[in-house]
Amino acid sequence: MTVPSVASGGEQPPTAGPAEARAAVDPPAGRVPGGGRAGGGLLDPRQLLRSLPDALRKLDPRTLWRNPVLLIVEIGAAFTTVLAVTDPSVFGWAITGWLWLTVLFANLAEAVAEGRGKAQAASLRQAKRDTIATRLVGWSPGARADTYTDEAVPAPELRQGDVVLVSAGGTIPGDGDVVEGIASVDESAITGESAPVIRESGGDRSAVTGGTRVLSDRIVVRITQRPGESFIDRMIALVEGADRQKTPNEIALNVLLAALTLIFLLAVVTLQPLAIFAKGWQAAAPDTGAVTDDGVTGVVLVSLLVCLIPTTIGALLSAIGIAGMDRLVQRNVLAMSGRAVEAAGDVDTLLLDKTGTITLGNRQAVAFLPADGVTTADVAAAAQLASLADETPEGRSVVALATQEFDLRAEEPGLLPYADFVPFTAQTRMSGVDLTPADAPARRVRKGAATAVLTWVREHGGHPGEQVGQLVDEISGLGGTPLVVAEHVAGEPARALGVIHLKDVVKTGMRERFAELRRMGIRTVMVTGDNPRTAQAIADEAGVDDFLAEATPEDKLALIRKEQEGGRLVAMTGDGTNDAPALAQADVGVAMNTGTSAAKEAGNMVDLDSDPTKLIEIVEIGKQLLITRGALTTFSIANDVAKYFAIIPAMFAGIYPGLDRLNVMRLGSPESAILAAVIFNALVIIALVPLALRGVRYRPAAASRLLGRNLLVYGLGGIVAPFVGIKLIDLLIQFVPGVS
Repeated sequence: MTVPSVASGGEQPPTAGPAEARAAVDPPAGRVPGGGRAGGGLLDPRQLLRSLPDALRKLDPRTLWRNPVLLIVEIGAAFTTVLAVTDPSVFGWAITGWLWLTVLFANLAEAVAEGRGKAQAASLRQAKRDTIATRLVGWSPGARADTYTDEAVPAPELRQGDVVLVSAGGTIPGDGDVVEGIASVDESAITGESAPVIRESGGDRSAVTGGTRVLSDRIVVRITQRPGESFIDRMIALVEGADRQKTPNEIALNVLLAALTLIFLLAVVTLQPLAIFAKGWQAAAPDTGAVTDDGVTGVVLVSLLVCLIPTTIGALLSAIGIAGMDRLVQRNVLAMSGRAVEAAGDVDTLLLDKTGTITLGNRQAVAFLPADGVTTADVAAAAQLASLADETPEGRSVVALATQEFDLRAEEPGLLPYADFVPFTAQTRMSGVDLTPADAPARRVRKGAATAVLTWVREHGGHPGEQVGQLVDEISGLGGTPLVVAEHVAGEPARALGVIHLKDVVKTGMRERFAELRRMGIRTVMVTGDNPRTAQAIADEAGVDDFLAEATPEDKLALIRKEQEGGRLVAMTGDGTNDAPALAQADVGVAMNTGTSAAKEAGNMVDLDSDPTKLIEIVEIGKQLLITRGALTTFSIANDVAKYFAIIPAMFAGIYPGLDRLNVMRLGSPESAILAAVIFNALVIIALVPLALRGVRYRPAAASRLLGRNLLVYGLGGIVAPFVGIKLIDLLIQFVPGVS
């Protein structure tokens, strides 16, 4: 797939220079990767104890009304409590106790899921509260120190647009952009990564996050966050689950569970008049505790209702959603809504930037190739001069290569008074310099994308020559990026001096990852500003399904809309302001934390590690969330089937002796059968909490194969497990006096 270009050769990958590589030092004292996160296993007793108060608070009906299944269970528990008080019996109190435990275990599952991020949230909140900022009043770029003042203010009092100074050892008080200086920053409090990173003014690595610490030098930061909307605020709200809203899929499942609950409620309510009507069949002894002369006892009716309605999935549904978002937090991704996590699981098309995602990110100049009549040294000298105003990694690598191979000293732009430097822009796709020395003809030098520079040559009366075109084609055919160097001397036609070979390296293992995505049924599209031949070579090497070459922001947006019109869900990553429209249009838009504020506002996820390849992991987490929900729903419904065989025969075998044939588990008595089913119904919730939090392991496979495995493992398992569990519990109950 190709479209006309206005940006070829101008890609600016979000990469850092050599300083960042040197900054990869040992972790700071007292800090470990993943710092600040609550530890402990999924069933760590300390974690359960810490979550117990929250679980008890969730017994409030004003909280439980959002979960109709659990609300019915709590109402039933309250009803049996009244019956147990008015007509005490061991059986009645045992049923009552386990019904309350059922509600408590369900609340505990949600509380544990919410509580796993509490330690990190507390740490972030403390850092925000204790930070004192140095606000610069009257500061402007290039202003002298005596033209502005500084004042100390608490970080929460900063407002959007404030400018602050952060020196070595200081904490960045809020989200913003570096507007002056360069510094090494420790972001481990936010990202969990111990290696410091470089943040500097200009380019794609100017964004900083509140709560991170400056390790060296000093920077001036302009605050971009609005009050209460910093990434720390969002992370705190996310890990505590305060602002988590139910997703459409979760709402739909809740509606289904509520409908099933209502159906079973109506069915159970009709049993009482049915049993009274059957008074003539009083073969059941009055002391069975199930069907009596007066019908079915209230305790038994409530037990039957609780065991028939889908309490297992109703109890775990919220925990599954919270845990899915928490798994993203553990990978340093902030999801602005659960809807985005779910959408990631249904993604059909992935749009990935070539640079930094599929390739290593730093396209490096590796060779100067001269045209006829020009020496390699002349090409290197002109390329270096034209790159002094190019702040992109490619431009810097050209200067470095010329210095390294030809010992050419890089002049500072300010030291050439007769030079007018032309910086690189995405619109012109080239940089250069205009030299007007007093003792020589005026000379203009340009370096940049082949189409842009060759057009410039023609506009100034020159002809590129066939050799330059051949060099451009050869480099493109090898998967490299050609940059043409040209000059125009006053009174002469412009001429192309040669070509710079930029090389981009595909990351190790990308072909295998794309093959894995293909097995998931996901189509991958590489998006790049390179020319079609370069894009084709990289696409073939990486193994993507399609590519969009010479892409402009409008092209990306058009591609996303075209995919969505076909009924597909689209995910993409981006970090620049020009990516904002596409990020906003995509169903899953992952913005890089090092990107611009516009990109982060447009996306519905932010990757705090700024690793574009993480989009693949995000899709896997989304699919794992959906599969976990489906697996436990299957288990819950299958689980109810087995409980029918425990309770129904126990209730009515006395009236309808034929029903005794359904008592395949040969349970000891009606009371022990009903109590065993209620106990199993409660215990299975706590037993499945680890699976709900960890998630069902996802393996790439066709949908039909996943469904078959789901039915075999969780459908069949949901039927078999209750038979075994209820029988074992029934055997233990036989030893409890007053029940059996």
